[in-house]
Amino acid sequence: MTPTHFAFSATFLLGLAGLAFHRTHLLSALLCLEGMMLSLFLALSLWALHLGATNFSASPMILLAFSACEASAGLALLVATARTHGTDRLQSLNLLQC
Repeated sequence: MTPTHFAFSATFLLGLAGLAFHRTHLLSALLCLEGMMLSLFLALSLWALHLGATNFSASPMILLAFSACEASAGLALLVATARTHGTDRLQSLNLLQC
């Protein structure tokens, strides 16, 4: 495994571990998701650059567009949660209560 592959794998796994073990606030969960998407974007960009094929050159941009949509939906949920519950703590949210 090259150091570049190790770095991208480590950043993705650190984001996944942060998402799994540090779930106190919704904002920290969204930041972990963004870190995972950033590592995937960089790895996919370097992979497409390494292959040199024009077939895969659009895939990092598609991933970046999906990441932007995910971030906007997450921030909208964060604002809606903060307005209705007064906090973004995930322990105070009850999914069964409307």
